[in-house]
Amino acid sequence: MPDDQLSRVFSALADPTRRDMIARLTTADATVNELAEPYDVSLQAVSKHLRVLEDAGLVTRTRDAQRRPVHLEAEVFDLMTKWIERYRRQAEARYQRLDALLAEMNPQTDSSEENAS
Repeated sequence: MPDDQLSRVFSALADPTRRDMIARLTTADATVNELAEPYDVSLQAVSKHLRVLEDAGLVTRTRDAQRRPVHLEAEVFDLMTKWIERYRRQAEARYQRLDALLAEMNPQTDSSEENAS
């Protein structure tokens, strides 16, 4: 498996707890304790999840006086969006070719659909 950022991002987001943490971080930065609140797991387990998200580049930890808030790095989602969009366009082009082929094979379908409208 390639060790590129996109693979690390998708792998990190494969876990529902990490996806939930990311969703919660979209509204505001949070500390490890704040992120751990809704889960019935240890702080160590939450820290492991955060390490995976950090390794993927999805979050960073900063220092704010005594707090160490976790910050969402939203730019990483641009990488995912570009990748998904490329394949969405390819799939859309295949469907358009299939539609054209089906219309060519059965030209009456188009006219009967127009008459039904």
